[in-house]
Amino acid sequence: MNFIWTKIAKNKLFFRIFTCRIEAEERMNDLFNNNKHEFFNLYKKLYLFLRTTWNIEKTNKLRRIITDSIKQSFDDGDKNAQEQFILSLKTVVIIIEEIGLKQSSVAATLLFNPVYFNYYSVENTKKDFGDDEALILDGLLRVNMFNDKKSAIEQENYMKLMLSTAEDARVVFIMIAQHLQKMRNAKSMDNATRLSLSVESTYLYAPLSHRLGLYTVKSELEDLSLKYTDRDTYDYIASKLNQTKRSRDSYINEFVTPLKERLDKTGLKYDIKGRTKSIHSINNKLKKQKVEFEDIYDLFAIRIILDSPLDLEKTQCWQVYSIVTDMYQPNPKRLKDWLSIPKSNGYESLHITVMGQHSKWVEVQIRTRRMDEIAERGLAAHWKYKGIKEETSLDSWVSNLRESLESDDLNLQEVLGDFKLNLYNEEIFVFTPKGDLFKLPKGATILDFAFAIHSKLGSTCVSGRVNGKNVPIKYELKSGDQVEINTSAHQSPKQDWLNFVVTSKAKTKIRQLLKEEAGKQVDIAKETLSRRMKNRKIDLDEATLSQFIKKLRYKTVTDFFIDIATGKLEVNWVIDHYIEFENKEKESEHRDFSIASSAENFVLQPTETIQSSDELIIDQNLTGIDYKLAKCCNPIFGDEIFGFVSSQGIKIHRINCPNAENMFSRFGYRILKARWSGKTTGSSSYTIVLRVIGNDQINIVSNLISIISKEDGIQLRNINIDSNDGLFQGNISVILANTSMLEQLIKKLRAVKGVKSVSRLN
Repeated sequence: MNFIWTKIAKNKLFFRIFTCRIEAEERMNDLFNNNKHEFFNLYKKLYLFLRTTWNIEKTNKLRRIITDSIKQSFDDGDKNAQEQFILSLKTVVIIIEEIGLKQSSVAATLLFNPVYFNYYSVENTKKDFGDDEALILDGLLRVNMFNDKKSAIEQENYMKLMLSTAEDARVVFIMIAQHLQKMRNAKSMDNATRLSLSVESTYLYAPLSHRLGLYTVKSELEDLSLKYTDRDTYDYIASKLNQTKRSRDSYINEFVTPLKERLDKTGLKYDIKGRTKSIHSINNKLKKQKVEFEDIYDLFAIRIILDSPLDLEKTQCWQVYSIVTDMYQPNPKRLKDWLSIPKSNGYESLHITVMGQHSKWVEVQIRTRRMDEIAERGLAAHWKYKGIKEETSLDSWVSNLRESLESDDLNLQEVLGDFKLNLYNEEIFVFTPKGDLFKLPKGATILDFAFAIHSKLGSTCVSGRVNGKNVPIKYELKSGDQVEINTSAHQSPKQDWLNFVVTSKAKTKIRQLLKEEAGKQVDIAKETLSRRMKNRKIDLDEATLSQFIKKLRYKTVTDFFIDIATGKLEVNWVIDHYIEFENKEKESEHRDFSIASSAENFVLQPTETIQSSDELIIDQNLTGIDYKLAKCCNPIFGDEIFGFVSSQGIKIHRINCPNAENMFSRFGYRILKARWSGKTTGSSSYTIVLRVIGNDQINIVSNLISIISKEDGIQLRNINIDSNDGLFQGNISVILANTSMLEQLIKKLRAVKGVKSVSRLN
């Protein structure tokens, strides 16, 4: 046997439980020969975890099921069985070490492949391991049904994933872990797959991780997405962080040294550590503040973690706060108190920004060990599974989301859009007259509060009383407000309500009620039109009516009948113009029939179509599809690109387009995979602007122009040069055919003596 167990062989129990069956199988030895070291490291972590939570019998049974299924899949010709199992192990390690789920989630994740490939069953899982494991496994299987059919982002998959959480939220945590593992392995994947994963990260998994309190996971997903969509920006920030690491470490040490001396005198048990902001977060600051990297002051935060007993947590945190603010000048506007009222995802911490040495602002986070555990692992850190599951904020959140998604009549895209707006929103806290606490997103109105209590209360709301004063339903609530709702039996939802409510629950319910009311009005309008036509002895043809409605430029038949019901269209006018339209159609048909040619000569012209799951291939001769090259990033042949479905057709953008992140995060469902055709034609031409910076030397500009003019297939269109303090900078506009030409040109321009940098502007 080639298996070498070295370090772990000393543990006889581990050896007996996890290895005896594998050693007995020569085929298993062949399976893991190539990845032996990685396999053993992962397997050891798994066993050490299960040994502390499960008995030997269950652990041994799980090992036997997995090894049998791997051997069986290998016998069935599946050469990827080894890789699939190792990926499962990697996901399990994330679940254990980074999210903090327990043995039920671990077992369900490991049993997924055996059950998915029919080597085991959910029923057997329930019998052998328990209800929890079977419930989680069933949720994973249901979600995976839609993963097999997803495009860039699958709206339906999103919905099903969310609905599955109504039975068990651990499914979502596992899905996040699986996606994180895919992103970590994306380096070896093709560009189209990396783009698809990056879109899913920004549109779904990063916001979900944020909402569930998995801030570390969220940051890593955002950083990896930036790495695969805008590598230049990612590398620039990463290199800057690396260059400034020594100075940051030095400043952190200078800041915390006197602080430690004061804290040591109190007798408190604590740890202090520095935390650098994520690359994605820094990039957002660079774009938002429009500053250079060196001008960002809050690149890091100081975190003080206390070992406090539960009953003294808040007291000791505020004690540390007083010490910090006594030593350093605080900024009261930047105080964030999540001790008194934690976030809905369980996050508790005290944040204060103070003026440190050399007039630099420093964020200090104060929390206990328990709070830090929740901050790092989110809701998974204190999710309870023994006995009766207690009501948590996550339960409430999931229930509200399920209520929004369960209505088949509503536009799923609108619902998901509303829901996503709430994921990152800050919270406010308001009270009922009886003192009950409600958490709402910042910007919530009286109407949002009414719908949060009950849908009927929201639909009949006419005004409110805030702290004893009458206010309209549009009134924006603030933390600490005491709110009372005034209702009327004559009130009904209005279309303009959608303009000022902010919660997904309120928006969803209003749309539902408006649609129900519109349906009633449509029925009345249809009955009125039909009755009037019968009175005038006119036969109503549905096909002709549809054409007539289109001629009136209505997007839907419903809109047409609503206008009749509300009086915008007078019924007799509609009938008169319908008759006129019908007569014209009959005359046209008669005319066309008289000149019609034989059907034998008719040839159907083929048309090209595209589906969301397909890849759009961009070609100069592409017909049948309305697409344009986006002006914001000006893609050229050879650039990594994606398609974006807009109201003006499909827009083609570069992967590193300045607007790409916004499109991925807000409109992931509109993203299409796209690539250029295999070769460019001689007629292809694109205008590119280059930014050139260098020393202001004699003849340097003429040297640049000379190089461009000598390049085959490249034309100089425009040049604009400015000179100041011995440096020149300018924009050079050229026309060329592809990125290969562009890269070659940039390389030659950078080689010119005196040139400091050459970069593409668009």
